[in-house]
Amino acid sequence: MDLPGPPPQRALAATSVDIQQEQLRAARREFAVLLGEFRRTAVLVPLDGAGDLWSADLNGVRWICAFSDEEALARFALARGESGREWAYRTVLGARLLDVMVPMLPSPGGVALDAGSRDGMLFPPVAGIVPDAVAVDLGGTR
Repeated sequence: MDLPGPPPQRALAATSVDIQQEQLRAARREFAVLLGEFRRTAVLVPLDGAGDLWSADLNGVRWICAFSDEEALARFALARGESGREWAYRTVLGARLLDVMVPMLPSPGGVALDAGSRDGMLFPPVAGIVPDAVAVDLGGTR
């Protein structure tokens, strides 16, 4: 005969862990979809004064800055107070940035898509995103 009342604490803990694990699996699936979409998409990468892909260093990681379209790049320029100057850029496939350009950086690197926007996304230097040889979580070296 079942007694009325709350379920045992052990069952609640297992349920909470199961929910957290499912949320993590769902987040990983969602990120994998976004990563696949990025890899297949041509993005705009501003050029620096030397004609190289524009990047920024933050806490030892070199981020290649890429933008989904000219409007996103214009919003970034405006936020930096540099909307009055011309921003030269190249169109590069996301996969090429991750697979070819990131390994050419002198330090660990990734790609920052639409930096400074609410819809921005980071593709960090970890396995499954960049080549294993430069993935910091696998001990990648330069």
